Amino acid sequence: MKISYHGHSVVMIETNGRKIIVDPFINGNSQTDLSVEELSVDVILLTHGHNDHVGDTVELAKKNDALVVAPFELASYIGTKGVNTHAMHIGGAYSFDFGHVKLTQAFHGSSYTEENGQVIYTGMPSGILFTAEGKTVYHAGDTALFSDMKMIGERHSIDVAFLPIGDNFTMGPEDAITAALWLKARKVVPIHYNTFPVIEQDPHNFVSQLPEEVGLVLSAGQSITL
Repeated sequence: MKISYHGHSVVMIETNGRKIIVDPFINGNSQTDLSVEELSVDVILLTHGHNDHVGDTVELAKKNDALVVAPFELASYIGTKGVNTHAMHIGGAYSFDFGHVKLTQAFHGSSYTEENGQVIYTGMPSGILFTAEGKTVYHAGDTALFSDMKMIGERHSIDVAFLPIGDNFTMGPEDAITAALWLKARKVVPIHYNTFPVIEQDPHNFVSQLPEEVGLVLSAGQSITL
């Protein structure tokens, strides 16, 4: 399994001959190395409906005939755009041919703002536990620290956890350190920082406060192999 980071909260997982992208915010993302025109994906996983996470989902899904997996209300909304969706909800899991997906809770909001300014409610935000090839990746989405992260860490053997550290809209570095300790992930990668002035953080300072060899800062385009 190859996992790469592409700025903000964009994560790519390559496994079982498939390319799976999480929260493909590309156009308008100052931190990414990706181009929608050049990107090929098979599956899109969405944590919630905010524009900086839904991003270029519809264009990518149509261009690649990709499946979009998302919380129910968000999947229903995306489905009205003429793309193939699979709706889930928090606590639910489903085994696809590319891997096993389970949605966890996340403490945040979820709505999509149309170009005309209309705000569409897109249900509850979520985190994602993705398992394939005997490895588990946890993408926390946008969230505050919550105590059930202890339970997630106890019940799941997490190889890599992607945690937001930007503060203001999500947990900041201090709470993310606590989350990392509770989750007991073998590797922790910071996400959701430095895209906008209000979420500027030093990711290297964050990982320096984690147990030795746990924290890992990935620049856009860098990858790890499990």
